[in-house]
Amino acid sequence: MAKDTAVFGGGCFWCLEAVFKMVKGVERVESGYAGGSTQNPTYESVCSGNTGHAEVVSIEYDPELVSYRLLLEIFFASHDPTTLNRQGNDIGTQYRSIIFYTTPEQAKLARDYIAELNDEKVYPGIIVTEVEPLERFYKAEDYHQDYFAHNSRAPYCRAVVSPKVEKAKSKFAAMLK
Repeated sequence: MAKDTAVFGGGCFWCLEAVFKMVKGVERVESGYAGGSTQNPTYESVCSGNTGHAEVVSIEYDPELVSYRLLLEIFFASHDPTTLNRQGNDIGTQYRSIIFYTTPEQAKLARDYIAELNDEKVYPGIIVTEVEPLERFYKAEDYHQDYFAHNSRAPYCRAVVSPKVEKAKSKFAAMLK
């Protein structure tokens, strides 16, 4: 059975990783970096805002079990796509809302869904999510992988990640493992 890959950035990658790991049909989620010019970026270099990378998650999924459209719905419900280069207190281009597509079909689906959300005025502002081709994904350091699972009691996780996980559990209960 063929697997597909989706790559999303919506603020801190710990949040998105925790949410997507719960979704049926998602086989693997890795935190990492994409969209910049520096080769082999580190967390410290990405956090400086000088590499051009965004914190992202790479999601390997089975399209027979979960559609790219549903992944888009979960992505947009898991962050604020109307704030430019920030999510809450996380500020900088590394926290921008961005979709890195791997196929022309993903690009079309993402752009169409953004237009639909804007037309329906789902958010109080215009969606600023970028849609770009994926050139390269760099896996983040090991301590970032499964961060929420290993650090759920940390203050950031309790204040920021946990509410997003709970929202996803409520909104997408039927699609969770």
